[in-house]
Amino acid sequence: MKLNYKQKLFLSFFIVFVIFIAGILIFEQAHERKFKTEILMGRLDTYAGMANTVIINNCDYIPKLDSLSKIFPTNIRLSLINEEGIALYDNAFTDPPQMRDHFTRAEIQEAQKEGVGFSIRMSNSRQQTYLYYAKRFDSYYIRMALPYNVEVAHFLKADNVFIYFIIGLFLLGLFIINIVASRFGKSINQLKDFALTVESEKQFADMQFSHDELGEIGAKIADNYRQMRENKKEIILEREKLLQHVHSVGEGICFFNAGKKVEFYNGLFIQHLNTLIEEISIDPLIIFSNPVFDEIKAFLENPNAEHYIETTISRQGKHFALRVNRFDDNGFELIINDITQQEKTRQLKQEMTGNIAHELRTPITGIRGYLETILEQSLDADKQHYFINRAYSQTLLLSELIQDMEVITKIEDAPYTFPVEPVEIKTLIAGVCMDLEKPIQKKNIIVDNRIRNDVTVKGSRHLLYSIFRNLTENVIRYAGTDVTITIQKYNEDKDYYYFSYADTGVGVPDEQHLVRLFERFYRVNDGRTRHTGGSGLGLSIVKNAVTFHKGTIIAKNKAVGGLELLFTLAK
Repeated sequence: MKLNYKQKLFLSFFIVFVIFIAGILIFEQAHERKFKTEILMGRLDTYAGMANTVIINNCDYIPKLDSLSKIFPTNIRLSLINEEGIALYDNAFTDPPQMRDHFTRAEIQEAQKEGVGFSIRMSNSRQQTYLYYAKRFDSYYIRMALPYNVEVAHFLKADNVFIYFIIGLFLLGLFIINIVASRFGKSINQLKDFALTVESEKQFADMQFSHDELGEIGAKIADNYRQMRENKKEIILEREKLLQHVHSVGEGICFFNAGKKVEFYNGLFIQHLNTLIEEISIDPLIIFSNPVFDEIKAFLENPNAEHYIETTISRQGKHFALRVNRFDDNGFELIINDITQQEKTRQLKQEMTGNIAHELRTPITGIRGYLETILEQSLDADKQHYFINRAYSQTLLLSELIQDMEVITKIEDAPYTFPVEPVEIKTLIAGVCMDLEKPIQKKNIIVDNRIRNDVTVKGSRHLLYSIFRNLTENVIRYAGTDVTITIQKYNEDKDYYYFSYADTGVGVPDEQHLVRLFERFYRVNDGRTRHTGGSGLGLSIVKNAVTFHKGTIIAKNKAVGGLELLFTLAK
């Protein structure tokens, strides 16, 4: 049977208390018995002293001892034993037997050693139990004997009053112990109930503890647990947020503890990891054995290294940035970030910077040459006017280039700045033709606008205008003369309009140029383009404007000659 805390506490106190009370009783009984025995022996010693006085003062002491025995209590037995152990006198016998073995008696042996002796035993001559007291004198022993009857035994017995007092005190102590154990047991049971409540995740808000030290401890533990549980909930919530962030972030992340054991990683980390290594693996610990990560491994094995390291690795045509952050507990995290697009953007910017410098160099050089000719040479009015017009034409080319660059940058970096509204495409194309009426007529170009009046796109009027204007200007510059432009909507679905913009011009002789027509500053024939003008950004603006309207665009040569551009615009 399993005992509860109250029962264990009560039993422990009970055992201690019983041992304590038993010790007191045993000690008190022995002490009182010894005290009463000493009193009785004192009386017998007095009688022995009186007998010794008679023996010393009288040569014929036997009649005197008989007289002395008569004044003793009737049950007192007086014996005189010489040094040979022979009983010379015994008032219990008229003619005492000549026993020589009295030295074998316990009281005589003790008196021989200590001067006095005491024993309770059966008398060999009387066959009765006596309490013997013997005292040694110069050449003999005087022994007093008292029949050990009920009266003597009762006299030597300890008083029961003290026993009753101790038993009463014992019962009172048990009562007090029971009260104390109950109070302690109640506090312990409250702590137990609290622990069981916590274990079963039940509410314990209304739990009240007793008003004692254990109760205060229990209340403090409960309060600390409430705070700990609230903090745990907050930590779990924050951890879930962190895990969701780690899973959704565009970086591969893996956390390691100080023993280089994996604690957590997201799926993107494994994806990037398998791009960097040759074999397929789902174990992040492969970074410690694969030579691709030797630089990171060396960093982790160097205890004096800084808290982080950054490096880049290129594999499979992709570029990855790796960063290791070492924590104070020697744990660390490894972050793998795919920077392929950033690298392409960087290279594109470098190329664009070179292209811009190249495109600016020609008109600026021309403007400088024309102005230097005017300033350094003496020219007539007609030649000065000619060079000024040429310089002015180059400034127009620069303005066009800057304007086109601004449009592309705005589309890519701030598309939200373009207002969106319903735009009728047929009316928009008519406006483009009106604005380019003179160059169109000069090249004898016919524009066949087959778009219906109900074709409306919700988009940026400015960007939609730039699509059709740049396509038309491209035809004017490169398609030749006597060209027909056909613009039509050849299909539609619930989300998109499908447009065709085709001309009957020269097209693109080498089809390998078709896939690069929309690149910035790309020219099919660089020399011819310089002669005809243009910034080299027109078709790039067209593609970005189409992309702004969630569409796509491709270019192809027509079978009968000329160039056709197919593109979609979201309704």
